[in-house]
Amino acid sequence: MKASQRLLVKKSVNPANFNKGGLEKTLSAFSLTMMGVGAIVGSGIFITPGIIAAKYAGPAAMLSFVIAAVVCSLAALCYAEFSSTIPLAGSAYTYVYTVFGEFLAWILGWSLISEYLFAVSSVAVSWSSYFQNLMSGFGLKLPTFLTAASGTAGVSGAGFNLIAFVVVLAVSLLLVGGLQESTRVNSIMVIVKILVIVLFIGVAIFFVKPANYHPFMPHGVSGLVKGASLAFYAYIGFDAVSTASEEVKNPKRNMPIGIVGSLVVASILYVAMAAVLVGVVHYSKLNVGDPVAYALAVIHQNWAAGIVSLGAVVGMTTVLIVMLYGGTRLLFAISRDGLLPKVFRTVSPHTKVPVKSTWIFGIIASVFAAVIPLDKIAELVNIGTLFAFAMVSIGVVFLRRHETLQQINSSFKVPFYPVLPVVSFLACVYLMLNLQAFTWHMFGIWLVIGIVIYFAYSYRHSRIRAGLRAKESKS
Repeated sequence: MKASQRLLVKKSVNPANFNKGGLEKTLSAFSLTMMGVGAIVGSGIFITPGIIAAKYAGPAAMLSFVIAAVVCSLAALCYAEFSSTIPLAGSAYTYVYTVFGEFLAWILGWSLISEYLFAVSSVAVSWSSYFQNLMSGFGLKLPTFLTAASGTAGVSGAGFNLIAFVVVLAVSLLLVGGLQESTRVNSIMVIVKILVIVLFIGVAIFFVKPANYHPFMPHGVSGLVKGASLAFYAYIGFDAVSTASEEVKNPKRNMPIGIVGSLVVASILYVAMAAVLVGVVHYSKLNVGDPVAYALAVIHQNWAAGIVSLGAVVGMTTVLIVMLYGGTRLLFAISRDGLLPKVFRTVSPHTKVPVKSTWIFGIIASVFAAVIPLDKIAELVNIGTLFAFAMVSIGVVFLRRHETLQQINSSFKVPFYPVLPVVSFLACVYLMLNLQAFTWHMFGIWLVIGIVIYFAYSYRHSRIRAGLRAKESKS
């Protein structure tokens, strides 16, 4: 076999092995939907509607979220078909390994590691800030050098964000305790978060002024589209649901419900929040760090500001749970294929959880959150996710042509095939091309590191390639 063919060797998928991965099947459609909402609806819902309205779309910010939801739904439908056809851990990495081959799968898997790692780290830093604001209301305050990483605004010299460090370790401990317990806590927090959002909408809707909706699109269609590109990143996170497919009861039915359902619920919440926010306060005044709290102050409902801060903290906690979970299951899948050391695929016989993988990933993320300013490096989350969306979208075309997988009666098929997958692929590529040059430079550096690791370790330890070598030696 030629070297080029070895790089593109594909993962064989045997439906008989779908229930033999070592992970316990405990997740229902409801818990999957709660995971998705937990990942998508974080602190961003209290911030991004105001920024989009003030800088780009004006009162039409609600339509920006609708457009972004439509674009995301295209990729979500592609994920749904893959996850119901191949219910294995690893999400986009596993799907690409099956239809495109090992090297591209490694590149994508390495990109997704950056998505989950930096998502956890950056959200933990934001969690720390909101938590400090919440505690300050009770007169409690930690020393500055213990609450901000080096290089962040207002801090000179080295610092250690103790709160961010501790919260990531606490979430890791929760995940180590078992998936059923983790999803129960996540579901409770998601419900609390939704109630807080509904509370704001229920209070603020009585102060809406119709005059604030004029002009509806002050910056025209271009402003609406720019707002949609920013709103798109508010929806990032639903792909983490697909990492759970190996631990789902009846994945052919529940995976599509979880992925699409979470996107629908999140979309309704984002659109409703934007519609009420711009109705209460003129869009030109919403370019502030906490537009929801600002709106409550304008209508003299300060009593609700503390509740909103609590909702933001709870919201970000659910993001930490789901993204940390997604990262550990990705490492588990890559390690099971031999491309990472076996320590990442060791599963506890008691909790059926990859404990070592969870702690390793959690400790690295907690250190990053504590000492690295993530204002720029967090953009790796965006480009890594879009790359995954693009590959999964176009991958559906090759999935339908896969000889073995053609025989699997998947309960979900992407509608308007092949137009919808191709349109989704082009939309993701377009958004990638509109990212900053700095983001592409950082992405390039991250990929170079990944390629070095692949040829130094993964290529030689690949379990699929080891099987090929054994066959060749026999012949």
